[in-house]
Amino acid sequence: MSQTNTETTCGAPTVEIVAAHLEHEIALNAAKPASEWNTASPVTFCSDWQGKNPAPDRETGVRVLWSRQALYLRFECRYRELHVFADSEPNGRRDHLWDRDVAEAFLQPDPVRAHAYKEFEVSPNGMWIDLDISPGAKPDLKSGMTRSVTIDEKKHTWAAELSIPITAVTAKFDPNAVWRVNFFRVEGSEEPRGYYAWQPTHTPQPNFHVPSAFGRMRFAF
Repeated sequence: MSQTNTETTCGAPTVEIVAAHLEHEIALNAAKPASEWNTASPVTFCSDWQGKNPAPDRETGVRVLWSRQALYLRFECRYRELHVFADSEPNGRRDHLWDRDVAEAFLQPDPVRAHAYKEFEVSPNGMWIDLDISPGAKPDLKSGMTRSVTIDEKKHTWAAELSIPITAVTAKFDPNAVWRVNFFRVEGSEEPRGYYAWQPTHTPQPNFHVPSAFGRMRFAF
């Protein structure tokens, strides 16, 4: 992530992220990212869910890659302090993961189903959760997502890479389609916590579940 942001802004305003194309699959390694990540232009954000109170020391960068088999996401996160759960299921899944520090992606491949989307979360210590969101329901998605996470305590940064099977997000993947997406960060274990959004939701209280506020994701070839 850039070190040149001013004290009041993080990243150039944008409503679109472009997923760069892969001809082959890549190995996840958050500490030593594959060179293919350099082909994906990042989006960055550090303002809260209302688009206010920028916090450059909590800036988040997101890059996306895609192949016919998987969608890859890389989060690069600045942090002030780390707040993580010490316990999880044996496979790393942790319910209510959002009650501690997380990076989140909401993916909506079908614009017709405006209130149905997939939610993916990862914490600085590698715990995760995936959910299938629709009105009145949020069952586990059981996507088969894999991840790699690293923390650099000296630089106060953590990074996470996710590999999500395309079939877990949409049954009929069309790379010419434009998905609706949003990205978020939460930091803190007690209020006031930090709630940051790529596309602000502008709700009175922190709420990321506002699909009408989602941005766009295109798939490059």
